Amino acid sequence: MINADESVLKTDGLGRVKTPMARREQLLDEFERSGLSGIKYAALVGIKYSTFASWLHKRRRQRDGVASVPAKSVDSMRWLEAVVEQAQNPGGQNPTGLVLEFAGGVRVQLSNVNQAILAAALVRALEKSC
Repeated sequence: MINADESVLKTDGLGRVKTPMARREQLLDEFERSGLSGIKYAALVGIKYSTFASWLHKRRRQRDGVASVPAKSVDSMRWLEAVVEQAQNPGGQNPTGLVLEFAGGVRVQLSNVNQAILAAALVRALEKSC
């Protein structure tokens, strides 16, 4: 028995599943809201990445009227984990500053506002490379 929210998926002559346009648009909308990479999202919903990437490319080309991929949306949500710990100083002095810990064990200690500006630039550069 088929539930109301389920449907039979049609296949072409080569056995490939044909996804209805409405479902494609729904998946692409969910992807844009998710903040996940295309590879992770495609794996999550059970679509081959190459198929998903072609859907996304076609949508962006139609939306923008050009073949280039647009930059990330400014209003996409980004998460940053912040942990505040009580410092253990044998001398009894309170340390001032902020310590950023990155993957791979990299630590950056900031002690003034000018360093915070540089650290923000570093985080942005690392974000672009991921």
